[in-house]
Amino acid sequence: MEDLVTGIRRLKSERNAIILAHNYTSKEVQEIADLTGDSLGLSIEASKTDADIIVFCGVTFMGETAKILSPNKKVLLPNPEAGCDMAMTCNAHDLSEMKKKHPDATVVGYVNTTASTKTEMDVCCTSGNAMNVVKQIDNSKILFVPDKNLGSYVAKHNPDKEIILWDGCCPIHDSLTVESIQNLIAKYPDAVKMAHPECKDDILKMMDFVGSTEAILKEVKKSDRKQFIIVTEVGMKHRLDRECPDKEFIFPEEALCKPMKYITLQSIHDCLLNLTREVILDSDVIEKAYAPVKRMTEIL
Repeated sequence: MEDLVTGIRRLKSERNAIILAHNYTSKEVQEIADLTGDSLGLSIEASKTDADIIVFCGVTFMGETAKILSPNKKVLLPNPEAGCDMAMTCNAHDLSEMKKKHPDATVVGYVNTTASTKTEMDVCCTSGNAMNVVKQIDNSKILFVPDKNLGSYVAKHNPDKEIILWDGCCPIHDSLTVESIQNLIAKYPDAVKMAHPECKDDILKMMDFVGSTEAILKEVKKSDRKQFIIVTEVGMKHRLDRECPDKEFIFPEEALCKPMKYITLQSIHDCLLNLTREVILDSDVIEKAYAPVKRMTEIL
């Protein structure tokens, strides 16, 4: 009887599939994936391939984003129960109501949102390009959804903009405390300190570098330092260890996203075997949700 890894590789070939793994998934999932990275970057890369099937190892909005960018491909989620609490804080109806209160604001929405919520946005952004997206919008009034921490970080660097924040956040990043990070810094005083902008401002102030997971990886590779405190979800450690084996990475142990760990080798195997757990979106939702993503690429 073949093992799971062999079975996944066989099924992937038979189905002409590509497996994508977000940086926050487990080590074994990242090892079986064809591509590992952030959600939008993975979806863009997958759209360029000739694969018929995309298996997205990540939370539900990521699979939806892949479907938006590859409407003619079948997109499978190994575990549809893997949801994103941040994305759930901002639904399309509530955003529509908020827009009525601020009709003169441009809606900038984080990619960490559902497809239906994206239909209510003017332009999409990632944690890596949010600063530039906001900076290049002509309108001085911005409604930023749903991450108040990322939005606050962007607002600090765009003082000429009036940025209205949605009351949403990533509970993993938002729950990290100054005390716990100070303890890490005290234990590793020579380490370079890096954090994701989904963290609270009082933590970001303590850092040497703030950026997306991809920006952190890039900065680490450029650095001649050998020890780093990385304040983001612990799954990122595997990719950093793999791509920078000569360096040491320390993470806050409590920065653990349980839904990301719902994806297992067994769930990947089963969805490929049975072609189940498919992401289904109405064509009008795909069309409307694609517009803010496309605009993001046009203004950069």
